[in-house]
Amino acid sequence: MPSKIDNPTTTRTRAGQGSNQQQWQGKDGEQEEGQEKQFKEQLKRGLWSTFWTLWKRDMKRGWEITKKTTLRQTWKEEPIGLVIGVIGATLSMCFLAFTFYQYFAYYNSPTFTVFPEDVAFALRKALYFGDFKRDTKRALAYYKQAIELCQEHKLDHFSDEVMGIKLKLADWLEKIDNHRNAIHILENLLSDCQRWIVAFEKAEKEEILPGQKNYKPQHAIKAVEGETPGEVKMVVIPPPPVEEEGSNSESDSTAQPQQPPTNPDSTPIQPKETFRGKRTRLLMKSISIAVKLASLYSDEHVLERETAHEKLVWAVETNLRELARRQKEGLKEGEGKWMTPEEIGGTLESLAHDYQSQAQHHLAVPLLFQALRMCDLPCHTAMLMSNISTSFAEHPLLPPGDSPVDALMEQDASKIFATAKQQRSAYLDAAERWAQNAIAQANRTKGEERTEECDQACAAAVINYGSILALQGKPEEARRKFEQAREMIRKMEVEDKGVYEREVEEGLRKLNGEGEGEKKGKKRIMPGGVVPR
Repeated sequence: MPSKIDNPTTTRTRAGQGSNQQQWQGKDGEQEEGQEKQFKEQLKRGLWSTFWTLWKRDMKRGWEITKKTTLRQTWKEEPIGLVIGVIGATLSMCFLAFTFYQYFAYYNSPTFTVFPEDVAFALRKALYFGDFKRDTKRALAYYKQAIELCQEHKLDHFSDEVMGIKLKLADWLEKIDNHRNAIHILENLLSDCQRWIVAFEKAEKEEILPGQKNYKPQHAIKAVEGETPGEVKMVVIPPPPVEEEGSNSESDSTAQPQQPPTNPDSTPIQPKETFRGKRTRLLMKSISIAVKLASLYSDEHVLERETAHEKLVWAVETNLRELARRQKEGLKEGEGKWMTPEEIGGTLESLAHDYQSQAQHHLAVPLLFQALRMCDLPCHTAMLMSNISTSFAEHPLLPPGDSPVDALMEQDASKIFATAKQQRSAYLDAAERWAQNAIAQANRTKGEERTEECDQACAAAVINYGSILALQGKPEEARRKFEQAREMIRKMEVEDKGVYEREVEEGLRKLNGEGEGEKKGKKRIMPGGVVPR
């Protein structure tokens, strides 16, 4: 049979149709890709972009309508709408003006203007990306840049401004749960401060400081890096040579009375910080850094309790040692003031809470007594009394005279604590009295002096009082105290409200005989000084 041969014209027509189909399919694919890209771009714009587009469209439409109508006509047709529009526009302008004012006032505040411009710029960027944009990589890069620029400008490494950058960096790292790096920064800063203080005290013993016999007025004393990495030394640096041409100007200056130096804004220049003043400032800064390190080491992300305890012990010992030295030797020239009683009491209280968390309440009580003597805030006084009540209720049974509390008693402890039962009863009686004092102190505080801490202290003291009554074998009175605490907690508006509620429920369960077979876990200090039993 003859083979079927296609017509060349027909073949070309089919080929053309196939190519047209491919072209149309290609165009359809391009259109789909373009629509998909457009859709993705619209998604990227987000809600704010969509709102901005709609707002511009409505404003344009409103402007076109407004151009065609007069104000008088608008007032006649829509008086309420016109008033609302004018008020809204005025409030919007005021809000924008206030926002711009706050922005420029913040970024041009002395916090930044004390630095050179490039350092201030890097610091602004670090705060922006760290606190607002939440871009950790860029924020960390700008923090590092700011610190490096401070070194390039040869700013004082121990100035409050430069140390403030590092403290802010450590605080920011703690907020983003990077506790290890925050600890690393604070440890380095604490070590630097301690080395400077040691170098200064050594130079003072060698009597090469101003006012001492080995001091040479034509020389300068400066702290420099030693041969060992991280070592700081106080050395005598000769002054630069004086040019002979300056003799005439010196004679002219002596002839005329010298005016006190002033700043560009005509304000008098503050006297330079003395070495002893710098020692005082760095010693106080070291104590505060040590307390902060203790808080980080005891955090649940780190849990290095022993290291935290060492930091607190060092802070308290250094604080009390410096206080005793000043009381014995008196205030030296240029030293400046030491910590306030409230600040010293806060350090003692931190160590007391650490002892409470380790169930060493016999060591916490003396510290809390000292902190109470230094406290002037009524509500915090009630909190300290509640903490003292907690420590007395949990006080361990020790041989008479071994506990620091025994030395505070007027009578001989061996006569008071003849038996362990009498000793335990005496501690519970003391705990009851301090719980009553805390409740009375919190209730008598009124007016502006009363804060949320009074409510917390009162609730904690009532819970402690109920637990003490339960230990004394008075279940009905203890139940009434727990119910009273429950009513007080319901009226409280604090973040740790649930902690108090759990403590009350636990106390009631024990009174009802529930949970007796449960394992007794490790005691932990709770807000308000309440310690689970």
